[in-house]
Amino acid sequence: MLLLLLLTSAFLLLPWAGAGRIIGGWEAKPHSRPYMAHLSIRNVSGNSRCGGFLIRPDAVLSAAHCVAGKRKVNITVTLGAHNISKNERSQQKFHVDHWVIHPNYTKNHHVNDIMLLKLKPRAKLTKEVSYILLPSHKERVGPGTTCEVAGWGRTSQTKNKTSVLMEVNLKVQSNEVCDKYFKNYFHQSMVCVGDANHKKSTWKGDSGGPLVCNGKAHGIVSYGRKCCIFPKVFTRVLYFEPWIRKELRKFALQDLPDSPSSD
Repeated sequence: MLLLLLLTSAFLLLPWAGAGRIIGGWEAKPHSRPYMAHLSIRNVSGNSRCGGFLIRPDAVLSAAHCVAGKRKVNITVTLGAHNISKNERSQQKFHVDHWVIHPNYTKNHHVNDIMLLKLKPRAKLTKEVSYILLPSHKERVGPGTTCEVAGWGRTSQTKNKTSVLMEVNLKVQSNEVCDKYFKNYFHQSMVCVGDANHKKSTWKGDSGGPLVCNGKAHGIVSYGRKCCIFPKVFTRVLYFEPWIRKELRKFALQDLPDSPSSD
């Protein structure tokens, strides 16, 4: 009987069994990803969570589908967190009342799935809170590149949740892989990512978090197949760089004294 119990315990702890992991991942070293943002989203139909990442002291990037189509949305952004269920001294919280969803975002197919949130006041940069750089035009990532993703999303395909930041390494796949599974996969504005062995993945609650390749944010967790963990589609940050810069300039104008407010 004891042997049976030991064998059962060992089986439950196998990585592919989803035992306390972000589907094949592991707990991140506390505050090793100081750019990570946790989005707590409340609206009339309930509460949800998403990820995001700080790109300058007053701006966080995330996924549009986290809030699009929801009524009476209230967003709280937390920076500097490891265990989101605790009030850690490193945490900085912001009640966000201004965000911009890409004007051409389409909910049904997650096209142009990107959102920019304005932080006011600006975040205080510390050891636990700092921004991540976006890639330049010379830094486009190709198939086979190993990248990192982190988040507070579910740790299995069932309803296992985590309070601590989890992380996982995933490879950029060829566009043909996502062409096979997704009708509206666009090469220019999306990145195909995943583990071909079907053992590692992001999952619900990780949306909006960054795909970090060579130390820069190349993608945003966007969508995948409901039935399976491979492959995943990420918003390609580099494609949206002109839009991001335009909106950041608007953020700066809003901070000028007596400046007109934007729509």
